[in-house]
Amino acid sequence: MTDFVQVSTATETRDQAIRLAETVVRERLAAGVQIVGPVTSVFWHLGEFGTGEEWQLLLKTTTDRYPALEAHLLEHHPWENPEVSAVAVVAGTEGYLRWVAENTEPVQTTGTGPAPRI
Repeated sequence: MTDFVQVSTATETRDQAIRLAETVVRERLAAGVQIVGPVTSVFWHLGEFGTGEEWQLLLKTTTDRYPALEAHLLEHHPWENPEVSAVAVVAGTEGYLRWVAENTEPVQTTGTGPAPRI
């Protein structure tokens, strides 16, 4: 059985969150993304206490796809040092986990272009 994780990150704006979510789903690095917000964050940053509004992204993927997802998020995220963390999905319905697995399979290509997506 494939192992599954839920990955979280956040952005400053809703539009940034949507753009980031669209790129990871189109590249099949995540089967789906939930965008929650705005949420209030309370934090230390560069030695200073702060608060702010953010848009949280919850990304559903497999442990096999996590390294590529992390690399993509770090490359395309608007922040220099974003939170990217993953927690294991220890249980889930069979249909849901199958959906995550099927929709994170890399697209196979032949010499004539990408394979059709199902």
